[in-house]
Parts: sequence; structure tokens; C-alpha cells
Amino acid sequence: MSHSGISPAAYDVSSGHGEAQVSMPKTHIVPAAHGFAFEVKKGELFRIVDLYGEQVVDFAAWVQGTNLTEKLSMDYTRYHLRGVTPAIGECLWTNKDEPILQLVDDTCHVHDMTFMSCFPEMYAKKGVENHKSCAGNMAEVMKPYGMNSYLDASSPFNIFQNTPNYSLKRLGSSKPGDQVTFKALKDCICAASCCPYDLDGFNGGLVTDIAVVTGL
Repeated sequence: MSHSGISPAAYDVSSGHGEAQVSMPKTHIVPAAHGFAFEVKKGELFRIVDLYGEQVVDFAAWVQGTNLTEKLSMDYTRYHLRGVTPAIGECLWTNKDEPILQLVDDTCHVHDMTFMSCFPEMYAKKGVENHKSCAGNMAEVMKPYGMNSYLDASSPFNIFQNTPNYSLKRLGSSKPGDQVTFKALKDCICAASCCPYDLDGFNGGLVTDIAVVTGL
């Protein structure tokens, strides 16, 4: 690993004891270029951590019990936030025009609500075959919940992505250890993709692991 980062162990806040616990935080290390799906209950908090810096995380969420039809929507969120990414205390919204997540902490403050997830054809048209993609990662981890294809992946909230004026060049904003914390306002299924886009210096030119901390 050429990035100087935060040790994943620093975010391993799960209990090592055998006593019964109602709810204990658990850290999930998401390998570079892979995805992770997880469930959160209304009122629970979860955190996404950039362990090494400059790593974009494509994030999506769906309301449980809706067959993936009610979901986090960047269109509705942009409308409510007047096109600006959320500040602490503000919400992300669903395509039913209801708040789904509240941002309760953010050490980076630079994110993106305009770009789609990278997808297989994007890489193929650049001459790169069989490259992993965020849309593919979403479909893979959401398959147990009923997602059939990467074409079903929704437009993501791109955490730690610095892309003003639609520029896809090295404009890294996040530093090692930067994190965002959300509070679930509904029972949700969430998915995070450690973005595998490694062209043109994006993601610092080196895709790295992230951490997802649940049960906060």
C-alpha cells in the first residue's frame, strides 16, 4: 500500500468480550474495488471511513419492505438542498419525497450528487475489458435483496468525490481517516462501493480499502 493511511484496526470498535450486548458497533473493511451491503434500522447510525485518502465511495440506499422501489434519490435530494451537497443536520431524500438519512457528522464536506456510478461499458469503451465497476458492485451485493442487473443500480451519493464542473481528474478531497456519519430515518438497506475507477489519477490513482461501521 503506497498511500499513507489510518490502520483499519483503529476503526475496529466491535467488542472483544463475550457478554451479551443489545447492539455493538461493528467495523466492516470493504476491500478496494469491491462493494458491501448492510441493513440499518430507523434511528441507528452508521459511518463510512476513507482509510487511506482520496477514495471515492458510491453510496445508495433503499427503504426496506418496498422491493427496492423506494430509494435514495439524487434528483429529489438536489431539489430539497438546492443543488448543494448536504451540510451536517440536513437530509438525503427518497423518490417518494421523504427523508431517508440525516447527515450527523462529516469531516470532509466535499461530495458529489451529479455523477452516475461507473459501469462496464464505460471501461470497455476506453479499451479496458473486465474492469470492476460501481454499478457491478452494487448489483453483486444487492442480488440477495432482489437486484437483477447492474442496469438497476440507482444514481449514487458519491462520498468524498470532488468533481466540480464534471471534471474526472485528480481532485482528491478526502484525507486518511475522513468520515461521514448518517442517521437512518427509515429501516434501510444500504450499499457502498469502493469505487474502482483508477484512470486519469482519479481516486488518487490507487484504489484503496474503506471501512463501514454499523451499529453505532
